[in-house]
Amino acid sequence: MNPNNVPNHIAIILDGNGRWAKKRGLPRNIGHYNGARNLFTIASHAHKMGVKYLTVYAFSTENWKRPKEEVDYLMTEPKRFLLKNMHNLEKIHYKITFVGRRDRIPQEFKDVIDTLESKTKDNSGLTLQIAFDYGAKNELLTAFSKLENDYTEENLRKHLYVKQDVDVLIRTSGEVRLSNFLLWQVSYAEMFFIKKHWPEFKPKDLDKIIKKYQKRHRRFGGLK
Repeated sequence: MNPNNVPNHIAIILDGNGRWAKKRGLPRNIGHYNGARNLFTIASHAHKMGVKYLTVYAFSTENWKRPKEEVDYLMTEPKRFLLKNMHNLEKIHYKITFVGRRDRIPQEFKDVIDTLESKTKDNSGLTLQIAFDYGAKNELLTAFSKLENDYTEENLRKHLYVKQDVDVLIRTSGEVRLSNFLLWQVSYAEMFFIKKHWPEFKPKDLDKIIKKYQKRHRRFGGLK
């Protein structure tokens, strides 16, 4: 791997937690828990590699349509997981931020998010952006409503939840679609769709993808 050609921004659609659990005869919620644990393993690896931004799709604006039991779990378990591991998360060397809507998240969960963001805000290196209650259409509509007749790309970017263009997009679990994720930011991303479910995605899998990325020629519409 060329350490001088590591992508600046990697985005991952964390797909397949439920299917990973079902495959093992476990409740879907166990899959979500293991997916959360794996997130911090991959984030730490990306940080060591020199990646500057890692944006992950954890809960979409459409996920509210899932069964109430699962939604309730996804609104409460992340809070418990973060509280349980706060002493470890305080030791990490990268920033953690949540991007997306916050008006529909339970207040106790928001309080934990605020604490985590505050404790890591001065860290350098990687910024882990967790997209929670996020949808690209909602992001764009919200940004457009704030432009005040200054319809430039520079002004639009100021109002996006995620301001950095994506270099590498990864989706796990074999699905080949964007599912309303970072539609503006992935306009020139290199895309990788893999069959592994998210909880079984390993640092070595990320390494393989980076090596493939480094062999691609990014021309951004021009010629070399």
